[in-house]
Amino acid sequence: MKTEKTPRISVGVDLHKQQFTVNALNEESGEILLEEVYRTTREGYEDFCKKMHEHEEKTGCSIRIAVEATGNARFFKNRMESEGFEVLVVNTNKFKVITMSTKKTDANDASTLAYYLSKDMLPESHLCNQTSEELRRMLKTRSVLVSTIVKIKNQIHGMLLGYGIETSPAQFQSKKRRQELMKDLADQGYSQFTAQSLEVTLNILDNICADVKRIEAQIQEMTKDNEEVELLMTMPGIGFVGATTIVSYLNNIERFEGDFKRFSSYLGIVPGVHNSADTVHYGKITKHGPQDLRTTFVQIALGIIRQPQNTNGWKLMQDYRIMKISKGSGRAIIALTRKIARIVFAMLNNHTPFDENLLRKAEKEVVA
Repeated sequence: MKTEKTPRISVGVDLHKQQFTVNALNEESGEILLEEVYRTTREGYEDFCKKMHEHEEKTGCSIRIAVEATGNARFFKNRMESEGFEVLVVNTNKFKVITMSTKKTDANDASTLAYYLSKDMLPESHLCNQTSEELRRMLKTRSVLVSTIVKIKNQIHGMLLGYGIETSPAQFQSKKRRQELMKDLADQGYSQFTAQSLEVTLNILDNICADVKRIEAQIQEMTKDNEEVELLMTMPGIGFVGATTIVSYLNNIERFEGDFKRFSSYLGIVPGVHNSADTVHYGKITKHGPQDLRTTFVQIALGIIRQPQNTNGWKLMQDYRIMKISKGSGRAIIALTRKIARIVFAMLNNHTPFDENLLRKAEKEVVA
């Protein structure tokens, strides 16, 4: 049975799409036990694991592996943990040694990871659970499809305007209304080639719209019993997609240990700080963390701005209007986004629904 005092082998892995480079370091002796390149195939993983088990038995050491956060890091972590190895996924935003290295090779990167792992000096990256990962992918697919729909609609607007037909966004809201465009085009005597081009484009649009509805139904099925989604939707400006996006990325609010600074840093909505002697300079927001999550919070802020009939009396909206005049729209929106993130954090952390009355008091009373 292995304990904390069991000798360890620290393994650095530079993981790529088709191969991974390995450097295995015996922490006690400092000896390099393995420097190899393996393919990211079943055979490659099996060969690597076999070699690690051999060193494990020969030395009596436990194996722990460090790998940078990449697109296939989750699969690699699951594969290695199934072999009984400890795996640490490195947060690359907090570990710049590799990216700033003057000797940038796969072998050197793997060696660097092994060395810093042996010193317990690697920052760990949080990996969400499998359900959250699947939910993120569904939301990303929906986002791509919605973006495609907008481009196709703009293309149709331009096509018809070229023939002197002015269209409005309302004409694309349903399949029935889109098909009416075909009839309008035919009534005005345009050639069959023009009509065929529009028909093909409209058919593509119909199919994509149907796919979006199907994905949204699947997302709703995946989150039908999620209390946090329902909780977030009690706040004006947060719809189903926004609430689901927030929940899928936060995964577990308790990992921030009630610290909003950690939460806002994860979102990437805190300003960068440059400190030199007695001078402290605050720059633009860091934009660290998931872009989709940060974008969602900005969209929530914009949604609240567009609801003056409901939000005019809110203290944070009064602050937004004042800051917009003095600092400009962009900075005011980011400041509003941070305040909204604070409210969302309090709602999730305290498991309480949105309370509009709190926003009509001083800002310091918003968060418990």
